[in-house]
Amino acid sequence: MRRARRSECGLATVEMVVLTPVVLLVVLVALVFGRVVQARQQVVEAARAGAEAAAVLPTVQTAQWVGSMNVVINLVDRTHTCARVSTVIDTAAFVPGGQAVVHVACLVLLSDLAFPGLPGATVVSATAVAPLDPYRSVG
Repeated sequence: MRRARRSECGLATVEMVVLTPVVLLVVLVALVFGRVVQARQQVVEAARAGAEAAAVLPTVQTAQWVGSMNVVINLVDRTHTCARVSTVIDTAAFVPGGQAVVHVACLVLLSDLAFPGLPGATVVSATAVAPLDPYRSVG
């Protein structure tokens, strides 16, 4: 019985040394995945809000201004997710029955995770389309 115990001496240390890097890698991958998925969800929500706001306005200029402001307002509380936001409001089809299209891109910083081989940042983007009422007047 003593031999069985003697042969197992130090196995816990070896297991700890082998498994610790694996566990840390899994945690890091979960952090990166979570941050990118959260940013993607927030960018999609902001693009949708901007398109819906732009679609109900009467003129192209107000639609572009209010749509952009709506995107920024939706992302302002979430600055830890997006370091830089780019918004493009496409009003080429801003006619009755047309559509308002909003493109939003967000730069997500990953450099604070400090892991070798991990990119410093990634870009998450989304596009949302909102239809314009076919029976309204557009100025």
